[in-house]
Formats: sequence, structure tokens, C-alpha cells
Amino acid sequence: MMFFPNVSHILSERARISGKKLALLDWNDGRWYRFWELEERALKAAAFLKHLGFKKGDRFSILSRNRLLYIDLFFACAKIGAIFTPINWRLAPPEVEYIVSDAEPSLIVFEEEFKGLIKGVKAKCLEVKEFRDRYLDIPPLEREEIVSPKDPQVIFYTSGTTGRPKGAVLPHRMIIWNSFNTILSWGLTSYDIAPVLTPLFHSGGFNVLLVPLIHVGGRVILTRVFDPKETLDMTERERVTILFMVPTMFRMLTEVEDFDKRDLSSVRFCISGGAPCPLDLMEVFRRKGVSFRQGFGMTEVGVNCFTMDDEEAVKKAGSVGKPIMHTRAKVVDEEGRELPHGEIGELIISGPHLMLGYWKKERETRETIKDGWIYTGDLAKMDQDGFFYIVGRKKDMIISGGENVYLAEVEMVIAQHPKVKDVAVIGVPHEKWGEVGRAVVVLKEGETATEEEILKFCEGKLAKYKIPKSVVFASEIPRNPYGKILRDELKMKFGK
Repeated sequence: MMFFPNVSHILSERARISGKKLALLDWNDGRWYRFWELEERALKAAAFLKHLGFKKGDRFSILSRNRLLYIDLFFACAKIGAIFTPINWRLAPPEVEYIVSDAEPSLIVFEEEFKGLIKGVKAKCLEVKEFRDRYLDIPPLEREEIVSPKDPQVIFYTSGTTGRPKGAVLPHRMIIWNSFNTILSWGLTSYDIAPVLTPLFHSGGFNVLLVPLIHVGGRVILTRVFDPKETLDMTERERVTILFMVPTMFRMLTEVEDFDKRDLSSVRFCISGGAPCPLDLMEVFRRKGVSFRQGFGMTEVGVNCFTMDDEEAVKKAGSVGKPIMHTRAKVVDEEGRELPHGEIGELIISGPHLMLGYWKKERETRETIKDGWIYTGDLAKMDQDGFFYIVGRKKDMIISGGENVYLAEVEMVIAQHPKVKDVAVIGVPHEKWGEVGRAVVVLKEGETATEEEILKFCEGKLAKYKIPKSVVFASEIPRNPYGKILRDELKMKFGK
């Protein structure tokens, strides 16, 4: 029978080839694990799931902060054909109840601190400690399930900034191709070392670096929570070569008291994702001799969709780069026709790394996947050299006096003000223009500024109709775990 790889083989083949090589440092307890140990743990977890009655296609959920058990169960599900369905522990109990009722997992493994989140769910639940103690002492799985690259491997529920979250169903094929693309286009090697600083309940936690680094034989550092000072300590001590974070986390690094004295010489490049990254923040790292790149991806199409080298990252500042290997991208109008260079339209993406669809949501799937292309909902433009620029979300556009105003473009300008720490722009009703922008600004500690000062800064940098008509000051901008602005919350508070 012909061999077709699935996600399980990423770990098992690496363990076969590089079994004795150091693979993962659990920063929580300071212990290193080799590839053969990770494979054995995954096989034991798979055997225990089989013992509990799991079969191919069953959903398995975990409600936990980042920990080694998370990775064990991710690969264990791949080995038996179960569908890994993690739950965001930042959600409120009704939101968790909705996901559980939608995914219908056969089992939820939870950490004790999140016991309140599962209080009302109708599902079998098992505490982390009990599960861990039971699976580590049993024989490893002897025979893996036959799992096709087309079979579902994981369901990641989208952040749900509007309406109910949707479960994006990712097949084995998608995760494998995302890994291939990342290794080839980013130039990952077995010498690379990177921490996992983002939550594993999101696609980025696994697919930005963790799975690709296991695939290529590099080293992963697993952190339970993000701490900026510890991240700098880790980078220096373990000679980290790649840092992936969202812009807010990079900003927190720069606010560590002795950041200027920290040694980042081992870092080949930083990559920011999840939200547009201010150019001034990129420059802070470049002044320390570290290349800084802006990334783009989404759960439905893979978290690594574009790439650029160090020289291009400077020359094309603000761009996310060119489409990554084995990926196609276009900018189209409302009728799906490709637009000329420089014109703004919807970004659509095609390739072997697309989701299967949304779990139990046929209409939403048909609206998103058309003729093999995923319509991302992101507005973008492409320059003459083939570099893409993300302008914002379709829903993050206002029409002011008949002109389109892309909020992310306005935010990028205001973020360059030396006193501004963070900014978001929302649309508010206007008697004459229909809708105009309002900037919600967070100032840097110790700074003061006026509405007039912020608006004057925009003059000459933005067309007059794009400049907000008002500014309000706030203590923080609400964002989801990947840095995306929660505009609905801002509109409720500042939109009247």
C-alpha cells in the first residue's frame, strides 16, 4: 500500500531520524526532551485515548494553558484519527458551552483553574492531573490508525469578534503543507531554536513554528505564559534564533527596563503576526541588529502565507511580502475579478493548505471557499514587484462622503506619533458625511497630548477625508489574543 503522510508522521519520522537529538525545552520545569521521548509520550497518550473508547472522527478537547500534555495530545489524536479541538480558556462560560455543544467532544481534559468554565457543559470531563497520571504509565500504542491527508486533524474555533465563533476544520494535508511552506520560505533549519509564546488553543501556537520546527529537527521552547522579561532571559540563555509574537508582545519586550542592554545577537529574525505592526516598533529591533518581518496568515488558509528576506523587509517596510511557496494569492473586486497593481480589493488565497470548511456550517463555508479560493475578508493591494500590503478587514472600512477609508491605514499613521503607544479607529455617524473616523488613542506612560495635536500630526500624511474628525483617549485598546482590535467593544464605549 502506498505511503501517504499525515501529521503523526511529522513527529514519528523525525524521532526515527533524529531520535536522540534535543527537541523541546519545557520552560515550566527546565527539562529537555528528545524526539524519541516526545514520540513515546504521544504513543502512550494515543493508547490511552483508544482505551477510553476514542475512534476515528471523534473530537477531543483540552482546556489548559500551554503545557507538554497539549503537544502529546495533538499528535496522539493524529495517530488514531481523532479530531483535536482545543478550547480558548479566555472565553466566558456561555462561550465555552457554545463551542462544546457545537463540536460535541467525547472528552474534555481541563486544568483545575478552569473548572468554572466547564461547570455547565454537558460532556465527559477529566482533570489534567488525572489524565496525565493515567496515560504515562501504560504501554505505547502499537498500531496507528490509517489516516488520510484529507482527513480532519484539528478544529480551531475562530476568535468570533463578530457573532458566534466558527470551527475551522483543518485536514492533515493543510498542516503538513503549511509546515513545508514555512520551512522552505523562511529557511528554517535543524539549528533553529524558537519559543512558543502564543496560546496553543489558536492555530498560530502550533502552526507558526512548533510543528515546522519539529518537522525540520529544530528545537522548541514551550512556555506556559508570556512574560517579557523571561522571554529576554530565555533568548539570551538558550540562544534563540527566531522570535514570533503579536505586536503588543513585541512592544512589551521593549518596555522591559534593561531592554537596550539585552543581547539579541542570536536572533536571525523576528516575525510579527495577528495584526499590523507599527513601523517604529520594527525599527527598535532593527537598531539592535535584528531583522524584523511582518507576517500574515489566518486559521482558514494557514498562518504563514507570505514571506520576504531581510533586505526586502527594510526596502518594503509595511508589506507582508510575496506569497509563500506553493501558494497563490490575488487581489479581487466584488465580482472576483483580479485588480491591477496598486488597487485595493479583497485578498483571496489558494493552495494545498486550505481548510476543509467550517464545522457544521455549510452556508458559511460556501461563502468563504469559491472555486478553490478562500476569500479572506482582508483588504489588500499588490505593488509592481509582487509584494502584498494588508490594508485592513472589509468590515473595518468606513465610507465617508462617498470615499472608502481603511481604518488600518489611518492607524498606521497615528501609531507613528512619538507619544502614542496604541491606537484604534472606529466609524461614528456624521450628519454631513454619513460616517467619519474617531481615533481611540492610548498614550505612552508619562505623556500628554491633545486632540488637536493628534489630528495635526495626520496632516500631509493622509488625505483630508481620511483624517479622523475626533480623538478620544483611553487606558487600553481591547484586543483578542492575537492582537486584533475588538472594534465592537470600542464602538459600544466610544461610538456615540
